[in-house]
Order: sequence, then C-alpha cells, then structure tokens
Amino acid sequence: MIDFRLQVFYAVAKRLNFTKASAELFISQPAVTKHIKELEQEFKMSLFERSGNKKISLTPAGELLVHYAEQIFGTYRELEYDMNLLTKQHKGILRIGASSTVAQYIIPPVLAQFHNKFKDIQIQLVTGNTEDVEQRLIAREIDFGIIEGISRNPQIKYEQYLKDELVLVCSGHNYAMKKEMIKPNELKDYDLLLREPGSGTLDVIAYALKAHQIKVGDLNIEMQLGSTESIKSYLIHSKCLAFLSIHSILKELKNNECRIIDIKDMVIERPFHFIQLHGQQDALAELFMRFAKSYNYNV
Repeated sequence: MIDFRLQVFYAVAKRLNFTKASAELFISQPAVTKHIKELEQEFKMSLFERSGNKKISLTPAGELLVHYAEQIFGTYRELEYDMNLLTKQHKGILRIGASSTVAQYIIPPVLAQFHNKFKDIQIQLVTGNTEDVEQRLIAREIDFGIIEGISRNPQIKYEQYLKDELVLVCSGHNYAMKKEMIKPNELKDYDLLLREPGSGTLDVIAYALKAHQIKVGDLNIEMQLGSTESIKSYLIHSKCLAFLSIHSILKELKNNECRIIDIKDMVIERPFHFIQLHGQQDALAELFMRFAKSYNYNV
C-alpha cells in the first residue's frame, strides 16, 4: 500500500548510498535513480545534494521527507497490526519477568492498557534483579523478560525497548549538600547508597565510573539495598547520595523530596531490553512486545 518510491527514498536516505539501497531492495541502481528522480519531479525540489566525489547528503526537503516517511511507515505498521488482530483470537497465559525498575515504574501502565485490549490473556508478572530475570528465562519459568543493565548472556537474545537515565540524587532536606554539580572524582567524598550485586543498575553505574578511572570499591558505600523504593526511603532520611532512575523519582522531584546533583562530563544512560531465549517463538510474547513498543508514555 505504501508508495514504493517512498520506500526507495527512505532506503537511500538512511544509507546515503544508491548502491547499498539497490542491494537492500533487490532492484537495480538505475531503478533507484529513476524512483528518486520521479519523487523530486513530483515535489519540484531536490531531495539529495550530489558532490563531485559521488557522496550524497540530504537537502532540507529530503530531511523533511525522512521525517514524514517515518510517520507514514509507523502508521502503516499500526494499521497492519490492528487489521491482523481482527482475524486472530488471543488467549492464554503470558509469563513476564521484569527487573525492579521496570516492574515498578515502567511496565504497569502498559499492562493495564494491554489487559483492556486483550482480556482473554492472563498475565503473570514476576520481578527480581536483572540476573534473577535472566536465570528464570533460562530455566523457562517465564516466556520473556524486560531488564535493565548491560548483561550479555550468549543463550539470550536482547532487543532494545526504552532508554533510561540514572541521575545522582540527594534528599531535598539535605542542606549540607550545597553543590548543584560535582566532578566525578568528588563522588569519593560522599556516602552513597547503591543497589545489590547482580543488579543491572549497579552494573551500569560501574561501567560509567570505569570511564573516569573510578571503581565501585573506591566509593564510600554506606549501604547496598535491594530495591529502588528502599533506597528512596533511606535517602530521604539521610545525607547520602544515590544513583536512581529518572523514571523512579518524578513524584519526589515534583514534591521537592529530592533533588538532582549533576556530575560534570558524566551522563549515565542505559537501555531497557526485551529478552528471549534464542530460537524461542511465543506468539503472546511477540504480541505484548509489539504492543509495549507502541505505547505512548507521554500521554
């Protein structure tokens, strides 16, 4: 249903290479050129800048068309998805494993909306840290998982779901902490709360610190706790600092119960991943993952 010329344009725009686009689409390079020329004639403007060394770049019109092409392709995927739902009945039990941050702050609204649409699917959600969820998947106690961190088990297929940011936080009543920004090395000067070993959050923090030649063992760790909620409760009643997901402290920031301390030249981002065993095909898991990807968190 989508104009094939738009698909050709998008392939060229993503690779900025006519030859690679032709190989991807299984058409000849002259055919690629023909489709691009037809689009440029239709819009009465150039979509690519051609330089003497055969390199190409997008014009402002080309960049605008990329933006709209992505919207069109996304709408078409949703159309195809919803049309397919009309011909299929979805029933059964879906066992999901989720690491702590995901289970508490990310997935609940998705679960509620999914249940409203697929009432005949019974969902069982189990939680734990990243290591726990991976082990449950390997033991086939769950159908798929959603984890945080940078784990890489060769038995598991990882697919990125969302991005998160870990920020350094102190209590809103910690008046001894007067700085709004510190240098990475200054982290050693403060008492810190961290997650427990095996936590994906701890792995991400350790990886980010390593880039600044800091080890977790170099820090003054007052306590390691097994959940974000326990860290938040402890933090609010102490003078400690802690790394927490931005998703987990939105309410506390709004109520001035905590505040963010910036770290110079350090941004700690991490992806949340869907995980499945290699070769595992589960229709209900695929249905949920596709639904979750289309969920609008800004609503």
